[in-house]
Amino acid sequence: MGVKAKKALRKKIKKSSSDLVVSGRDEVSDFLPLEGGPGRKLPKSREELVKDTATVLYIGRIPHGFYEDQMEGFFKQFGKIKNLRIARNRKTGKSKHYGFIEFESPEVAKIVADCMHNYLMFEHMLQVHLVPPERVHPKLWNGVNHRHQPLDSIKIERKRHDKERTVEEHRKLVEGILKRDKKRRERIEAAGIDYECPEIVGSIQPIPKKIRFEEEEED
Repeated sequence: MGVKAKKALRKKIKKSSSDLVVSGRDEVSDFLPLEGGPGRKLPKSREELVKDTATVLYIGRIPHGFYEDQMEGFFKQFGKIKNLRIARNRKTGKSKHYGFIEFESPEVAKIVADCMHNYLMFEHMLQVHLVPPERVHPKLWNGVNHRHQPLDSIKIERKRHDKERTVEEHRKLVEGILKRDKKRRERIEAAGIDYECPEIVGSIQPIPKKIRFEEEEED
């Protein structure tokens, strides 16, 4: 390519780039082709697309005591929160130390992911990652406003202890007590301890049958 051809090509590229800037049609073009013509924008990678559209964050290694109320009060300084959820054990209600939080703006979610990842909190390094929209479970926010109430174990045990038992259940209960008492006595004797264990009455008193009186009909 001669010198004149190179100068003409440079003029053409310069003119096309100035036209694009003036017209504002492609101000954010990533590069301009050497042959001239309109500028082109490089296709975004998957990570860039996730950062531009994701609003849900995964938060791992949540310390003990940093629960829903505390988390909402801490993260609302970045922006408005739509949903917040901490994974909990269904039986005990204890935290599983990970959860999810959703912001209204993808820009806010991106800032939180950049600022709070590996943030030291109560000797725990928070793990904060953006969740792609296609990987957000449709039932993720079901029951998000429900606050788990742990079971009253004392009430359950009291009910189990005070329930009415049949004769067979009572017999098994007494047999178990006698069996454990026998093993206890054997361990005491094997240890060489001179101790007289109180006797346990193992006999089951018969339950009196209800007597039904029938009135004799007078002839």
